[in-house]
Amino acid sequence: MGISVGIVGTGAFARHFITLFKVHPLVDQLVLCDLDPQKLHAAAEEFGVDQTVPSLDALCESPVDAIALFTQNWLHAPQAMQVLQSGKHVYSAVPTGITVEEIGQLVQTVERTGLVYMLGETSYYYPAVLYCRERYRQGDFGDVVYSEGEYYHDFDHGLYDVMQRRGGSQWREIAGIPPMYYPTHSTSQIISITGAHMTHVSCQGFVDRSSDGLFGPRSNRWENAFSNECALFKMSDGSTCRINEFRRIGHPETVRMTMFGTAASFESNALGSVWLTKDRARQEPLDDLLASRTVETDRGTYLNISNIHPVDRLPREYAGLKSGHAGSHQFLVDDFVQACVKRIIPPNNIWLAARYAVPGIVAHHSAMQGGVLLEVPDFGNPPEP
Repeated sequence: MGISVGIVGTGAFARHFITLFKVHPLVDQLVLCDLDPQKLHAAAEEFGVDQTVPSLDALCESPVDAIALFTQNWLHAPQAMQVLQSGKHVYSAVPTGITVEEIGQLVQTVERTGLVYMLGETSYYYPAVLYCRERYRQGDFGDVVYSEGEYYHDFDHGLYDVMQRRGGSQWREIAGIPPMYYPTHSTSQIISITGAHMTHVSCQGFVDRSSDGLFGPRSNRWENAFSNECALFKMSDGSTCRINEFRRIGHPETVRMTMFGTAASFESNALGSVWLTKDRARQEPLDDLLASRTVETDRGTYLNISNIHPVDRLPREYAGLKSGHAGSHQFLVDDFVQACVKRIIPPNNIWLAARYAVPGIVAHHSAMQGGVLLEVPDFGNPPEP
């Protein structure tokens, strides 16, 4: 028996996921929702979806089993709580939330309702993260001593368009959001590999110098002047972690990570990815293994997937469909649907989602105070199955 799913938001990002939900063999019914009736009608026609509703309120009152949120990022936590309180499972685009308080309330709502919450964090399924997660599981790193995670996305690489779509006529008010309020692409890589979480942080911000006026004391709703933020974290396993979130950077858009252990290390930069051991004899180039490509299997052809992705666990219906963000989209949808049907705790659950987001929020508070060391609150581990 499958589930019915409502998708809220039919913009550019949501369109990568509508077909993946629609063709999933455990999704019996799909409903689209958007406040813009023209966008909603166009998406319904394009994707062949018969049922639509005009608002999240209406969708919460409908009989769907689960709701996927592809809405503005400052709405995610309150909307996720609304969905859960209406008795439905929820999938949320990133970030988890933008205040520590609302994320704490979201954790409590999941615990109280017992429903499925899953964050759509793509980095969890990136090839390099999958590779390092397995090497860590096997003990190949030894003790991890230092890690780096970074998301470099200059405004000239499409961010102006993204902000204008999200904010409409008031887009300038939201474009200058603190970079560390959107940390999950970076933090999730480290946390999902080792299982350790951030406990303390000191962060520095770069005061923006661009003439477009997006960052500054009176330029945005957060009164944020920082276009780039760099945070140094103490981890619960005793290691150290550096996270960069840059929005003005002379560099191609990238999400990547590096991890150093006492026995071996993984390094990734613009020149490629490599596994290194301290005996100096082993240097394993990984670019071919981790590259996104077309993968042929007995079950069909999978697009934009790496050789390290476990494609055999994907539905056959996904063969021939592109999986965006380095192969992550299909795994995100499948994991969420499976968790709803089986009533199990998914990857990127609320406890991990809180650990992905809260450190960045506290890091920005540190940067606003000149880099003072602050404690990062933690909302605990998932309950035992």
